[in-house]
Amino acid sequence: MALEGLRVIDLTQVMAGPFCSMLLADMGAEVIKVEPLEGEPTRHERQLAPGVSGSFLAVNRSKRGMAVDLKAKEGAAILRRLAAGADVLVENYRPGAARRLGLDYESLRAVNPRLIHCSISGFGQTGPYAQRGGFDLIAQGMSGIMSATGNEGGPPVKVGVPVTDLGAGLFAVFGILCALRARRLTGRGQQVDTSLFEAGLALSAWEATEYWYTGDLPRPLGTAHRLNAPYQAFRASDGHFTVGAANNKLWAQFAALLGLKPLLADPRFAKPAERLANRAALEKLIEEVTVTRPRAHWLAQLEAAGIPAGPIYSIPEALADPQAEARGMTQQYDYPGAGRVKALGNPVKLSRTPARPAAPPPALGQDNAAILAELGYSAQEIRQLKSSRVIA
Repeated sequence: MALEGLRVIDLTQVMAGPFCSMLLADMGAEVIKVEPLEGEPTRHERQLAPGVSGSFLAVNRSKRGMAVDLKAKEGAAILRRLAAGADVLVENYRPGAARRLGLDYESLRAVNPRLIHCSISGFGQTGPYAQRGGFDLIAQGMSGIMSATGNEGGPPVKVGVPVTDLGAGLFAVFGILCALRARRLTGRGQQVDTSLFEAGLALSAWEATEYWYTGDLPRPLGTAHRLNAPYQAFRASDGHFTVGAANNKLWAQFAALLGLKPLLADPRFAKPAERLANRAALEKLIEEVTVTRPRAHWLAQLEAAGIPAGPIYSIPEALADPQAEARGMTQQYDYPGAGRVKALGNPVKLSRTPARPAAPPPALGQDNAAILAELGYSAQEIRQLKSSRVIA
């Protein structure tokens, strides 16, 4: 597999960090999830079975599991021994917490100079906000995403998925892979530092561009595009569908399909800039036609004409779409106590070293004894660690 032989220590909880390490596990990395003795908080949200929830299942598949009290001297010693033979460590503590535990980059590189230490936080390890806690909602607001989301003239709206959490996880994967490539050249590890706030800023490429180069303040536009029109959702007689007629060729085809060819000679709609400036008027003229027929009619016509378009699905409809099924985006496995459960597939398809099928996340501390034995702990030492509640 692409990342086979890579050992990753996962000290993360909730969303961004576990998502990062899960993507590495999908591609063959051995990921060891180290949790506190009571387990990470998401295990206990709307439990499907004792000690497991849908939230936990979503981002922790295909990992091994340990439960260790890292505040205990013996627990921190276990982690340092584990780090000595690891390639990557991922943590999402508030900045400063890892240092207090002796698990920060400076401390761990002393035992393993090749270690890549990835920190995911709300605002990063430096700067005036470094010590603040951060959640997706806060990052969406402070990065400007919420100011540009929603309907025109309406209040700020959060993106419906945790986009800065997931974005930070993806950027962390990118940083880790870059650091692994650099290590091949230098033999040395390094620290990878990313944050939810920066993920939100980085994903605002169109909005920043609009502000910098036009002087306009990005505002909510509903489903419309900032730089093109018509590129949005339109009403049919039985719902909504999206159309991406975002250049002159596609616009001409779309207008002809709707029986609106006279609009091509209208100076308000002749070029992209004019269509964008008169988007509201254009939307009204288009919907006067599209509301007369059902969504399926328009989608068939648009597909036949080669104009990008699609339905607006609910989540169940999206998961059941034949394209999602053909691409393996829903997988299943058995989890003890919860029965047959489902998982999203990996969206990256590698021809020679594909992602592994989804495997169950670990039960709390299920691999404690096996991993400690691999680290050289004797059976007596493992029993002592259990009896003293250093491990679960």
